[in-house]
Order: sequence, then C-alpha cells, then structure tokens
Amino acid sequence: MTQESVQTDVPARMDRLPWAKWHWTVVLGLGTVWVLDGLEVTIVGALGERLTDPESGLRLTETEVGLAASFYVLGAVLGSLFFGYLTDRLGRKKLFLLTLALYLVATVLTAFSFSAWWFFLMRFLTGAGVGGEYAAINSAIDELVPARVRGRVDLIVNGSYWLGAAVGAALTLVLLDPSLFAVDVGWRVAFALGAVLGVGILLVRRNVPESPRWLFTHGRADEADKLVDEIEHKVEEQTGAELEPVSERIEVKQRGTVGFGTVAKVLVKTYPKRTLLGLGLFIGQAFLYNAVYFTQALVLGRFFGISGATVGGYLIPLALGSLIGPLALGKLFDTVGRRTMISICYLGSGVLLVGTGLLFQQGLLTETTLTIAWTAVFFLASAGASAAYLTVSEIFPLEIRAMSIALFYSVGTGLGGIIGPALFGVLVETGQPSAVAVGYYIGAAVMIFGGVVEIVLGVEAAGRSLEDIASPLSAATRSGDAPPPGTADAPAGESAISARPRRSPPRSGTSR
Repeated sequence: MTQESVQTDVPARMDRLPWAKWHWTVVLGLGTVWVLDGLEVTIVGALGERLTDPESGLRLTETEVGLAASFYVLGAVLGSLFFGYLTDRLGRKKLFLLTLALYLVATVLTAFSFSAWWFFLMRFLTGAGVGGEYAAINSAIDELVPARVRGRVDLIVNGSYWLGAAVGAALTLVLLDPSLFAVDVGWRVAFALGAVLGVGILLVRRNVPESPRWLFTHGRADEADKLVDEIEHKVEEQTGAELEPVSERIEVKQRGTVGFGTVAKVLVKTYPKRTLLGLGLFIGQAFLYNAVYFTQALVLGRFFGISGATVGGYLIPLALGSLIGPLALGKLFDTVGRRTMISICYLGSGVLLVGTGLLFQQGLLTETTLTIAWTAVFFLASAGASAAYLTVSEIFPLEIRAMSIALFYSVGTGLGGIIGPALFGVLVETGQPSAVAVGYYIGAAVMIFGGVVEIVLGVEAAGRSLEDIASPLSAATRSGDAPPPGTADAPAGESAISARPRRSPPRSGTSR
C-alpha cells in the first residue's frame, strides 16, 4: 500500500512565533506539574521521621521509609513506559490529562493510608501518574515553544520542581507542628493539599492544545494547519506583530503507529551514541536526586537530632537554591550551548558532592553547613537534571519522542532512583557517617561520569529546529529505513547535523 505524502510548514511556523501570552498558558498548564512532583517528594522526605512515630498511624521503620520512596520511583518508571507508549500513539493532550487525573486520585487516597502496604500502593500509583507526566509534558512543551528559547523554557519548567519542594518544606513546618495538628493528622493533610493544587492545574491544562507536530505525522495534516492558524491568530492579537511568511517545509509520509521494535532499532542502530548519552545523563541525575533528596530528613534526624516538625526549615534553602539554578543558568543553555553547560553542571555538582562526603565523614559539618553544602550541589545538579530531559526530548525523532523520554527516564531512574533511596535508607540506619558518605561518593561518581559522557558524545541542539536535530521517521526524504544523510550520530566531539527541511514556495490560503 502506497503511503500518502504531505508537505507541511508547521515546524517552521511554530519556531518563528514571537513569545506571547499563549506560550505562558502552555507553560503554566503543562509545566506546573513539576511543582506537584516537588511537593510530593519533599513532603515524603520531610515526613520520613514523622511516619516512624508510633502515634502517626503507620509506624514505619526507617528502612520502610526508604522502601516507600522506592515504590514511588518504581511506579514512576512503569508509568512512564506505559503512558509514554500511549502518548506517541494517542497524542500528547489525551495523556497529559489522564496522567494528571491518576495523580490526583492516588494522592487523595494516600492521605487515607491505614497501613504500610496501602501507603506503598498509593505511592506506587502516584508515581505512575507523575512518570507518565514526564513523557507527555516534555514532548508537548518542546514541540510547542520556539526553538530559540526551548532550552531555557525547558529548564525553567523542569526546575519548577523545586518551587514545589520549597512549598512542601514550608507546609511541613505548619502541618507537622503537634500544637496545630495531631501526629496522625498533619501528614495526611499534606497529601490532600497536593490534590487541591492538581485540580487547579487541570483546569488550566484543558486550554492547552494538541501538538501540531504530532498531528501532521499521524494523518491529520489539515487539522495541524488549522490549529497553527488559530495559534498564529492569537499570537498576533496578543503581541500586535504581523507574522512573516515562512518558506521552509518538510515532506512526510503518513504512517501507522510506531512499535517497540522500531523504537529499539532507532535507538540502537540509528542513534547508538545518542542512546549512550541519554543513559549517562539520566542515570547520574536519577541517583543523585533520589538517593540524597529522599533521605535528607532521615540524615538530619539521625545525625543532628532535627525533629520532623522542624526539618522543613532545612529543606527550604536547598529547594530555593535548586530552583535558582535552572532560572539563573537556563539562558546560557541557549546562548553558550548545551554541551558546555551540561558538562559544567554534571562535573561541578559531582565534585561538590565529593567534598560534602569528605567533610561529613570527618564530622566537620553541622546541620547548617551540611544544608549549605547540599544547596551548592543542587544549584548545579538541578540545572543538569533538567537538561537531561531536554536532551532526550531533542535528539530523537518526533514519532518516538515520548517513548524515548520514558525509556531513558525508566532505565536511569530504575538504576539510580529505586536502588538509591533503599540503599541510603539502609546506610542512614547504620548510624555511621562513613556509611552515608559512601552513598555520597557513589552519587558523585555517576554524576561525573554523566559529565564526561556529555563532553564526548553531546549533541549541540541550541537554537535548532527539532526536525533539524533529528529528522522525523516519516520524512519522505528517507531511503527505506536508513536515516537521512547527516541525521545519524555525528563523530565524537561534533554536533549531529540533520537534513534541513527543503524550501518551496509558501502554501496558498493558510500560509503565513
């Protein structure tokens, strides 16, 4: 059966749009979910000591607190794979509504936990919703914002995780105060508040459209053109600027759903170096994030006697520093470039964590200086971690973008996120600073490894169209299953060069 080919200028039209109120709607509707994720992780981290209280209603051990974190991450891993697959099949919008709904239900039910097994189950389901969000949201945002600002927008969106972390830490100061809330009530209210914020995000998200890029590769080119017409009209009204016509087009063949076999073939055969790059970045940031952050409250409680009611005060500066990192450095990822900035963030945070481990092992840190050290580490690490999602979203073809994010998130988080919290829970329970320091050294090593991988295999994607970085699988210029000239992995140390969309006269009628 002959595949129908269509020409489209949708990518060029979306990339040339000036920043407008419409883009803020996209960012607020989609990106604020990371605030929820940060809220979730921080609340559980800060609640760690409280949940071990015999009067909490759960009475978890320190090891079980770490296990609960692992269940959350396991849910995120499996959820990202399942929902990532559906995102590429059914579209971005359907899935970013479904995954948020799952998060809301599971979070509310967490507040009603009556035993350890129920708490573990709800943490698993909450993680599944958040994991699905990673694939759907990063795909949609990168396909809707202009190429020239994609780096800073993506970093700010993913970095907003830490705004949720700061809010969560501040909330625990109130909710864990036994003079205000009973020991078995405050932590339940903390989970319920996350659901309230999620409902607000859901209302905004309903106004975010489907990705026009996804539409034109799934037999809906006319719908994609109409949608871009509407977006352009809104942007012109909001900015008062008349949009210039575009001449760049790309020709694609309408094709069916991409299966796991095709995904594997593209990752292993077409882009093997990019696959190694994604693994190196994701494993490093996942271990550091989950191993250290999930168990901070346990470390402060065990080694410095900080109670669960006040531990949030030590997490707020760390969260704020981690938020400021992507905000302050985001623009540099579009100007200085991806490879330089990612390498600096990964190597720098790894070196700082080694120093933190040495000082902690020698007993030279107080609860205040340890918090300062963590803040410095995460200032760089948070920007690097956000850039890992940006990288994987950019360097693989549109048809497998969500699934690629899901796969790398799953593998990286599975190795670093599931093992990390459980391992740190055991290390903290030993009561030995030297044991905890070993965990810091492992986290530092994988971050430094990620930085080295970026130096060797990094792809410079700053300011480039997504279709230029990785030509769509459905591009009509392809010869069989081989990648277009220049789109496979570039030699180490060089940026990958993709075949640019060919130029042709503007379409009549709807072209701008």
